[in-house]
Amino acid sequence: MTLTTDSVRPRRTFIFSPGLNPDMFPKALASGTDIVCVELEDGVAPKDKEAARERGLSLFTEAAHADTDVECVVRINSVRESFGLADVTAVLETDTPPPVLMMPKVRTPDEVVWLDGLLTERGHTTQLQIIIETNQALEAAYDIAHCSPRINALFFGGVDMAAELRCANAWEPLLYARSRVVHAAASAGIDAIDVPYLDLEDLDGMVVAARQAKELGFSGKGAIHPKQIAALNAVFTPSDDEIAEARRIIDTFEAADTGLVVIDGKLIEKPVLRDMYRVLAIADSAARSTSD
Repeated sequence: MTLTTDSVRPRRTFIFSPGLNPDMFPKALASGTDIVCVELEDGVAPKDKEAARERGLSLFTEAAHADTDVECVVRINSVRESFGLADVTAVLETDTPPPVLMMPKVRTPDEVVWLDGLLTERGHTTQLQIIIETNQALEAAYDIAHCSPRINALFFGGVDMAAELRCANAWEPLLYARSRVVHAAASAGIDAIDVPYLDLEDLDGMVVAARQAKELGFSGKGAIHPKQIAALNAVFTPSDDEIAEARRIIDTFEAADTGLVVIDGKLIEKPVLRDMYRVLAIADSAARSTSD
């Protein structure tokens, strides 16, 4: 399968924008991030949920977000809670739904299938992003990743996962959990996005954590402040050397017209070729967004 820039988009970074304060949404869109997620869940107090829902969803009745390459997402509340059911009802009632809904606290594929069915019945083309942050979701990550064609990414919820696993919120204790999320996402051909780095004053530490995540197979990492975005984008954007190597492998395969080739004494097979197309697609998309 040949990946193109139409089928792959960069998801190097994401940042939340409070649904309660829609005035911050344009600033988030202009921050340089690939994904802006309007927050209706953990960042909103119960007494403010209704107001956040109304204000957050009202952003999508306007066309402002349609003029940007930034992926616009709304994080709803858990669909197993009344606030989540109210969020879903509001999305189904509107004729201008968000392009993407992020589902938190998922436990089973059934929750995703249920929401997919409601969106389909309503005629909404809204895509889904799933946060893997519960023990049940970690166990079912592979099935969740494959349960709906609307899913375009899995997000690793490290803070909640560490609490569920009763382990430290650090790289090594969560390595197994992260690896399962990457495996599930890769098996479904979708992106895996790592949890934000929470220490705003430690940009060097954040870059190290981002590089670890990239090496493990993550497509991007969250930000909690705009000042983190440029450094994170740099980590997850293919380097000139990576782009050159991808082009060389693709050119060699196309010239050979076989299922495998030998480059610099190393055997290269077609799964590597798919990854090389992905590298070029992300590089091309990132270059377009930067030029815009």
